[in-house]
Order: sequence, then structure tokens, then C-alpha cells
Amino acid sequence: MADSLISLFDAVLSDLDGVVYAGPHAIPGAVESLQRLETVGVGLGYVTNNASRTPAQVAAHLRELGAPAEDHQVVSSSQAAGELLASMLPAGAHVLITGSAALAHEIELAGLKPVHSAAESPVAVVQGFNPEIGWKDLAEASYVVAGGAMWFATNTDMSIPQARGMAPGNGTLVAAVAAATGKTPLVAGKPEAPLFHAAAKRLKADRPLVVGDRLDTDILGGNRAGFATAAVLTGVDTTHTIIAARTDERPDYLLADLAGLYTPYPEVVSDAGMFRCGAATAVAGDGIVTVTGLEGDLDAWRAACAAWWAAVPDTDVAQTPQLVWRNH
Repeated sequence: MADSLISLFDAVLSDLDGVVYAGPHAIPGAVESLQRLETVGVGLGYVTNNASRTPAQVAAHLRELGAPAEDHQVVSSSQAAGELLASMLPAGAHVLITGSAALAHEIELAGLKPVHSAAESPVAVVQGFNPEIGWKDLAEASYVVAGGAMWFATNTDMSIPQARGMAPGNGTLVAAVAAATGKTPLVAGKPEAPLFHAAAKRLKADRPLVVGDRLDTDILGGNRAGFATAAVLTGVDTTHTIIAARTDERPDYLLADLAGLYTPYPEVVSDAGMFRCGAATAVAGDGIVTVTGLEGDLDAWRAACAAWWAAVPDTDVAQTPQLVWRNH
């Protein structure tokens, strides 16, 4: 495994949905790839924005799928929020919980006192997803935030997938408090750095690789944390959305799936504006990327991404090139 991609790193910080499983089922080959990490001496942590389930519940689900998962390997946005609050508040400070019992538990573990009313003089509010949250909870949070308390959110995902479709996520509930108060919370989960730093610290990892399927949470968060990032094509984002990515959301590596960790990663070489990866080449100019190679070959996309990103190095908005494919 000396020249495999994984040999460059001492830990993998993996997203869950779209990387390890899709709905109730494991993604083909994912469990085997995760099990293999131990044999090459690489640590494993799971990073999740889900603040409604405890890490123990998440780990139990992963074990049911056959994936290696001790409770301590799961790092949630609730835990990252606990660490963030503990670093900014005195021990024992009262924190209003606008979220689940799992969130309250993590705040307690961080040495702070969870409270559920403005009458208990909270100095901070922490907001995490809980399907039981109602208007009265959001109103209580708004009163405390408007009164000058510090405000934290576990994550700001605007939607959450449910069996019947997409439903409002924590970001939607946070937005209600923001609209009422004119304030903005500090965010602990993806795409902010604290969650990834907390996971690396727990694994004592100096060179972690963040692996995810979403550019706007996993890859952006990993990049913000200063870690290497790899996008897999088993979930939300595709080769077409990845090549168009904003600068801050561009991954260092492009993999078909987790099995790609165990093969050598092909070098992309540039020569006078031509980018070569494996047998494929790409050239960018005037909004067009001309690729010599097969559209189904990942090396061709790696070359195309390198060419386009060199041509458009700094962009705050997604920019989609016109792709011209030429066979050899």
C-alpha cells in the first residue's frame, strides 16, 4: 500500500450519508473499504451534522451495516458545539437548549449547565435540530438572543431528507430566530472548521483526509479546516458539479468511491497549458474545456478539473465550462 492514496494520511474523516450509506443501505464496497483502514494503520472518524441522534446511536447504526464504529469514532455537530461553547464560556455557565436531549447531554458533558427557559438566566443559546421543536421554543431562543446572549448553532443545513421527501432542516429553524432578532449564530458543524478540528483532535491525527460527497458541507468544511479533501461520486455531487465548483469547494482528490483510497492517485501534470492525467489531456480557454479522453474515465475528469480550475482560479460562484470531448 506504500504508493496508495491512503498512505499519505494518518486518518480518514468520513461523512456518512452518500459516502457510507444511502438511505438504509450501505453503499457497495464502502464497508469493506472502511474495515481495511485498520489493516494499513489509518485512523477512522465519522463526522455528522445530525444533532438529533447521539454518537452512540449513530455508531450502533453503522455497526448494523457492518462498518467499524466505536462510539468515540463518531463526532457530531452537537459535540463540536459543546467544545466550542466550553472554549468561550466559563464552566457551569447556563446555556439555553433549543434542540434535542442529545444536544443537552453534550452541553452538560462540556461542563456547562443546560437550561430550557429565559428565566434561568442563560448567557448563551445553542440551537440544534429536533423535530419536536415548536414556536414557543423558537420564541424563547429569540428572547434570549435578542437580549444579548451568545448564539450558537450546531449546523445550518436548510433541508433534511425524510422518507416522504425533503423537510426543513436546522438551518430553516435557525433562520427563523435570525429573522426575529437580526443576529447571526456561530456555527460548529459543517461547513465550518470546528467539527473537523474536533474529529482530528480526538483521533490525534496530524494528516487527516476529509472524505465526502457534498461540496457545500464536506469539502468546503474540510478545506476551511486546512485538511486535504476527497470528493466521492457515490452521493450528491457529480463530476459536472465538481468541475464547476467555487474555489473554496474544490476537492484535492476526485474518487469514484472509497475503494479509490487504496490505489495510487494519478498525478496531474501541466505543460504549457495542457493538463495530463493518465492517458487523458485537457486544455481550457474562452469558457471551453477540450478533453482528449473518454467521458467515463475519471482521469479525463481529473485533467479537465485541473485545466478549468487553473483557468478560473478565483470564483465565488459556480462556473460551468462548455465541455468538448475528443476520443484519442
